[in-house]
Amino acid sequence: MIKTTLRIGGMMCGMCEAHVNDAIRARFNVKKVTSSHAKGECVILSEEALDETALRAAIAGTGYELKSLNSEKYKKKGFLGLFGG
Repeated sequence: MIKTTLRIGGMMCGMCEAHVNDAIRARFNVKKVTSSHAKGECVILSEEALDETALRAAIAGTGYELKSLNSEKYKKKGFLGLFGG
C-alpha cells in the first residue's frame, strides 16, 4: 500500500475538499482519499504508486494548486495492525 500526501493551495471549505476528492477518485484507482482545507493537504491510499504528472493535471483541473507531493509505503496501524505484520 502507498500513502501519497499532496500539499494543496486554495482549498477554503468542505466543498473544496469534496471537489479535490472527487477529482482524485475519478482519475485513479484509490482505496481511500481524504482532504483537509485547514491543513491544506490531501492524503491518498492506493495499492500502487500514482503517476505524479497525472496527479498534477488532476489537481490543476480543479483550479487548486499542487504545491508538493510525497509518497511512502503505508502500513496499517491500530489494534488489528498489531497481529500479522
